[in-house]
Amino acid sequence: MSSYRSPWPVPGVIWASLPLPALLVGPDGMIREANPAAESFLNASAKSLFGQPVLDRIMIDAPMEEAFLRARANQAPMKINNADVTSGERPPVQCSVHIAPMHDQPDYLMLLFSPREIADRLGRAGASKTAAKSAIGMAEMLAHEIKNPLAGIAGAAQLLSMSLTPEDREMTDLIVEETRRIVKLLEQVEQFGNLRPPERRAVNIHDALDRARRSGLVGFASHMVIQEDYDPSLPPTFADPDQLMQVFLNLIKNAAEAAGRKGGTIRLRTFYDLSLRMRRKDGSQGALPLNVEVIDDGPGLPPDIAAEVFDPFVSGRENGTGLGLALVSKIIADHEGWISVESVPGRTVFRLSLPMVPKEPKKEV
Repeated sequence: MSSYRSPWPVPGVIWASLPLPALLVGPDGMIREANPAAESFLNASAKSLFGQPVLDRIMIDAPMEEAFLRARANQAPMKINNADVTSGERPPVQCSVHIAPMHDQPDYLMLLFSPREIADRLGRAGASKTAAKSAIGMAEMLAHEIKNPLAGIAGAAQLLSMSLTPEDREMTDLIVEETRRIVKLLEQVEQFGNLRPPERRAVNIHDALDRARRSGLVGFASHMVIQEDYDPSLPPTFADPDQLMQVFLNLIKNAAEAAGRKGGTIRLRTFYDLSLRMRRKDGSQGALPLNVEVIDDGPGLPPDIAAEVFDPFVSGRENGTGLGLALVSKIIADHEGWISVESVPGRTVFRLSLPMVPKEPKKEV
């Protein structure tokens, strides 16, 4: 049995005075120290927490194993927004989770929880999600109603153009072009609101990526170089092939539009990683070993929207709808997968982590 011994190098008065719950996690994943705020937050003493596996003692609705690996590998802090955290004895609390390696002990990590107050959670997180759903529902209804008169306007403009001079016809052509653009936008809104549940089956990730790559190169990504960096041994994923294709198309299109007219390079990378597990809605753990990265060398995401880039109607581009990445996030969530983004100027990485095809239960003989 481990004896309680704190290896914490910071003066005790500073550690004890931290107003936020903080844990020190060793290289073996065990809790090595808990400050008083953490004791209160987890309703447990530092002595009882010492030597416990942190991810067994605390349930965090986020891929923490991967986050730990990245923080140690990059020797850089990470932040996970809007994660539900609980010790199992109390209802989950939504927190921002900060993970930071210790400079003098790089294998040790500080885990810092920033809980949102109830009013803040209801007023910002809950209300923003409710507002987003309401906005999508309202937009979907309006989209359906607006498309019909727009078709009439476009038809009337086309009829009018038959009796006009070439100079005046430019104005009717503009009306037709703009109505078609608005109809296309409305169709995107309808698509987001009417996304059907996925019809999942075994899908070859590389086949879906190749279809999206070829489609992009003859259209919106014709000015880009698209490189393939595939793990040929990757097994099939469990997905709806059409929706997975839509995800890849949206991510490639997003990268191509971010590059602008000057173009650039998009790298499609796949690899196998067993470290990532997600907690399902029923409380069980599910592995997400199949990883796809869409990497571009564009300008990067604006810092002010980076944390909200998957929310509906959030866009970093002028005239952007803010629905493309929101649709991607919704599809991946429906597939019990995980999507994340890391972005700095010159390198943006969207990573998808997907499940394998479930094994059939063994038949009793």
